[in-house]
Amino acid sequence: MVKRPSRRVFLQTVPLAAAAALPLTDKALFAEAPAQIAAPVPFQLFSAEKIAESTAKLHTTPGNDNLFQPASLPFTIVLTTEDKKAAKEFEWHEGRDHIVQILDGETLYDVGGTPQNGRNTKPSEWLAPTSEGATKLHLKKGDMLVIPRGTPHKRTTETSVTFYLISTTGNTPA
Repeated sequence: MVKRPSRRVFLQTVPLAAAAALPLTDKALFAEAPAQIAAPVPFQLFSAEKIAESTAKLHTTPGNDNLFQPASLPFTIVLTTEDKKAAKEFEWHEGRDHIVQILDGETLYDVGGTPQNGRNTKPSEWLAPTSEGATKLHLKKGDMLVIPRGTPHKRTTETSVTFYLISTTGNTPA
């Protein structure tokens, strides 16, 4: 019978093993930070009350609230509510990734596959009527979906959904 080391022995040796792996040179392990780092934009807090207020307005008049869209950072955050809406075609982007977080309601996403009869609509943006082999996903409150750039996707909302859409902007390198 093979005797396993106890958990306590393992936890005692991990810091030593990690330290042994550090290079013993005169070079600094981490780059030194500049004395002053200028923030590209000031930090922003979106309080629960602000989000609730925006969500209430969007439930009255469905649409988008661009919560965060700085010119100097490569991403945006949009709060969206939609009722009974379906995309006609699949879309995909060469330089944008999406993170979708469902806050309320539900929606269907068709994701992936191979676009059929795709066409370039503007720089780095594409549409296609179908995507062969796409996966159907039913997203509900609390679900999160990450859609990497170049991935065909299409949303269909049969009732109502409220979600955050966080997107990289421009042609951010992969």
